Amino acid sequence: MSKAPLGKLERISLRKAWAHEAGEFTPWLAQADNLTLLAETLGLDELELVGTEHPVGDFKVDILCSDNGGKVIIENQLEKTNHTHLGQILTYAAGVGARKVIWVAEAFRTEHVAALEFLNQHTTDELDFFAVEIELWRIGDSPMAPSFNVVVKPNDWAKTGQQNAKAAATMTPTKQRQLAFWTGWQAWLQAKDSPLRTQKPQPQHWTNIALGRAGIHLAATVHSREKRVGMEVYIDHGNSKAMFKQLLAQKDAIEAELKVALDWQELPDGHACRILQVRLESPLEDEAQWPLYFAWLETAALRMTEVFRERVKALA
Repeated sequence: MSKAPLGKLERISLRKAWAHEAGEFTPWLAQADNLTLLAETLGLDELELVGTEHPVGDFKVDILCSDNGGKVIIENQLEKTNHTHLGQILTYAAGVGARKVIWVAEAFRTEHVAALEFLNQHTTDELDFFAVEIELWRIGDSPMAPSFNVVVKPNDWAKTGQQNAKAAATMTPTKQRQLAFWTGWQAWLQAKDSPLRTQKPQPQHWTNIALGRAGIHLAATVHSREKRVGMEVYIDHGNSKAMFKQLLAQKDAIEAELKVALDWQELPDGHACRILQVRLESPLEDEAQWPLYFAWLETAALRMTEVFRERVKALA
């Protein structure tokens, strides 16, 4: 039996695809599909482009994005990292109030890897640094294919654990239980290899889940007093009320697809709106029932993502 010939995997210089960093590579990276690939590689929520060459005082950050956690800056290089860009990412992070900093380069010097790891270890839970190397590969005459490799990312468990330990002395029993619940749900999702991604666990009654558009997300909630858990579409956008009404016009179709009657709350006295479903008789104190709550929340989140995601993206 004859065997099909095997091709040779060849690494290609970045400059063969992008001759100019600002004029070619930055616009390529800022495309939605490429930002999605970068976000998936880093395990982040979807990145929504705010702008390229975004002004920060007298300077310009290569790419400014947003996710459910806030602003994200991306600084890129088609070469090995240098001290100039290290200073730039710190300047830009301070200038825009970034929550995440992503440095993309052809290769990272050992000193810069150490610097980013130091920053991740000694900053608060509200600021994370990532280092990503980009490579180009090709087999024979095939099109060149990019590959992102994560070099540095925050140690979420260590950072969150350190801060939670410091805060434990002042946390109320309710806050401690909320933190334990979200930590447990995240571990439960990871153990079953769920496609659902949640925020870092926090001592609060909600945790957010990306829905494909900045200003609109899913929120999983627990209410100790009302003894219920819930899943809602939370709209906190500059055009919140109009967006809510566009979705409300599709109420019958949405509820028919979900097979669930939703609670549509325009909240006329506030800026935000919400669309939610709840699981009643779900006391947070009953920890033996938590796996049932975890399963309900996962199912609700996946179904609401399926039904709302494209509708949210289409909102004017």
